[in-house]
Amino acid sequence: MMEWILPGLAGMAVVLAAGPILIPILHKLKFGQSIREEGPQRHLAKAGTPTMGGLLMLLSMTVATLLFGGWRPEVLVVYLVFVGHGLIGFSDDYIKVVLKRNLGLTAKQKLLGQAALALVLAYVAQVYLQRGTEVWLPGTSQMLDLGWGYYAFLFFILVGASNAVNLTDGLDGLAAGTMTVASVCYAVIAAYFGHEGLGAFAVALAGSCLGFLWFNAYPAKIFMGDTGSLALGGALAALAVLTKTELLLGIVGLVFVAEALSVILQVFSFKTTGKRIFRMSPLHHHFELGGWSERKVVLVFWLSGVGAALAALGVLWMSGLR
Repeated sequence: MMEWILPGLAGMAVVLAAGPILIPILHKLKFGQSIREEGPQRHLAKAGTPTMGGLLMLLSMTVATLLFGGWRPEVLVVYLVFVGHGLIGFSDDYIKVVLKRNLGLTAKQKLLGQAALALVLAYVAQVYLQRGTEVWLPGTSQMLDLGWGYYAFLFFILVGASNAVNLTDGLDGLAAGTMTVASVCYAVIAAYFGHEGLGAFAVALAGSCLGFLWFNAYPAKIFMGDTGSLALGGALAALAVLTKTELLLGIVGLVFVAEALSVILQVFSFKTTGKRIFRMSPLHHHFELGGWSERKVVLVFWLSGVGAALAALGVLWMSGLR
């Protein structure tokens, strides 16, 4: 039991220890978050709150990985995907916050970096881990072989997950809390399939997110920025790939899916009909503008994440897959 708890405690402890050191430094450097003027007006008070808090998670997960199983190929590749996405996010944050270029990295630059990480994940999964190109169909014991199409599917999973978590990071504690739940869920999934190293990584990820919540819960003292959100989404996708539960990820991360889907539907509707489906996207802003307090939105979304995780585990258990 302790071998599962220790990675989480280590991940949380590093964040809690490093946070009081990093936050004043970011304040002094004026690495503050800019707030969208078209968003909820009460968010304007958050302008200047330090961002790039994802650096705490990068540090935390580096320590946890070194201490608990970083020598395992599957753990190393998840860590590299995590850090790689974190560096993409850091570059984006640095350009926007430090260089004062609001657009940050271009979409092409982000996709190029994510494509490179997808290639690394695919190569290690296929060559070293014999992952294969089959995808499990949740709710059944059946596998679907995608052949060469699997590589495009893997890229879609990485890009989709990292950007979905990024879109969810819009309220104090929202992304960190939902990622804590999703990470615990993937620790259980990894244990179910006998992937001890991946399970330890997922527990450490949950601990890191939980530690970050100490500083990020309302009212937030620091935001994770793209540095954190892209890294977390990338790690979640990699865990899904290496446990062969890519499609189950859509249930585990239902909150993230809903957030991303709300943006896609909003843009499509506005461009085709000139009308908006939601008061504002991502979805959490829709509820805010409907009169919900920020704390209520976050709590409901957290509980929704818990429900989705339990549903995913139920689907896995009923499938009888091993």
